[in-house]
Amino acid sequence: MKNDQHKPAGNSGRKWASLLLYGLALGLLLAALQFFQYRLVILEHAVEWYIGIIALFFTLLGIWAGKKWTYRKPAAATVHPVVNPVRPKAEVLEKLGITPREFEVLELMAQGLSNQEIADRLFVSLNTVKTHTSNVFAKLDAQRRTQAIQKAKLLGLLTG
Repeated sequence: MKNDQHKPAGNSGRKWASLLLYGLALGLLLAALQFFQYRLVILEHAVEWYIGIIALFFTLLGIWAGKKWTYRKPAAATVHPVVNPVRPKAEVLEKLGITPREFEVLELMAQGLSNQEIADRLFVSLNTVKTHTSNVFAKLDAQRRTQAIQKAKLLGLLTG
C-alpha cells in the first residue's frame, strides 16, 4: 500500500476544528446582524410602537369600562306572597276552573303579546282569544291584563 493513501490523524482533526471554528464565527456574525437589524427596526419605528401600545391600552380600557357601565345586575326579586305554595299549579288551575287553553292565553298575555299576536301564535281567531281572555279575567276576578297577571303570579301560576 502506498503511504499517501493514509492521511495522518492530526490533519483530519484540524480540518474539523477549522470547520467548526468558521461555522461558529459565521453563526455569531449572523446572530449579531440579526440583533442589530432588530434594534434598527425597533429604534427606527419607536413612535409606531408607542402608538400601538397606547392604542392597545385604551382598547382594553374601553372594553373594561364598557362592560362595567353596561352590565346590569339582575333586579332584586320582589317577593310576592304565594297563596298556597304547597298546592301544585294543576290543582290551582282546576280549583279556579281555568282550562289549559285559557292558561296558555294567560301565559302569552304575561309575555306582553297583544290579542292579535296571541291569535296568530295559537292559530285561532281574534274573537276566540278575546273569549279566553274574558274568561280568565272572570275566573281571576280581574278587570285588566296587568291585574290578571299579578293575581296569577300571587297564586303561583306564573313566574317572574
